Amino acid sequence: MLQLRQNTFTYISVFLTIILFAASVQAADTRIGIVNTAKILKEAPQAEAARKKLESEFAPRDAKIVELQKTIKVLEDKLSKDAAIMSDAARKKQEREIVAKKRDVKRGREEFTEDFNFRRNEEIGKLQKLVSETILSLAKEKQYDIILNESVIYASKQVDITAQVLERLQQVYKTDQLKQ
Repeated sequence: MLQLRQNTFTYISVFLTIILFAASVQAADTRIGIVNTAKILKEAPQAEAARKKLESEFAPRDAKIVELQKTIKVLEDKLSKDAAIMSDAARKKQEREIVAKKRDVKRGREEFTEDFNFRRNEEIGKLQKLVSETILSLAKEKQYDIILNESVIYASKQVDITAQVLERLQQVYKTDQLKQ
């Protein structure tokens, strides 16, 4: 319900903004730009670098969990194959070991997911800040009066500055890479 209110408010705000600016366009030459931030967050080189960074950071932990799952599978297969010839005590001991390992996997997977989501949100936050700063810089440099994003139904290529923002982000990325 809250999301619906927020979306409705956003649409009304954008609609009123467009109406107000449409009225002022007739009085003055207003420059309007449109940015597809979802596309930017997907295609910017910084986004790909963040994905690779997260992947390399979390790959060892993921591999460890997968290896533990394989170990459980081997133990389960051995138990099902040898259960008939095992003593009752040995069978129960192996069942407890399997249950304990499954618990470890579940706990490890939950911790992994929690840590991964936290780090991903950190990286997304950094990227969003950079994108916002880049859009503002480009808007001031090119003397745009207003820049709109997602809530636009249609935008001609004349006002869509997404490609320019991506180009600027690529330049920033190359510059950052040369500094490192």
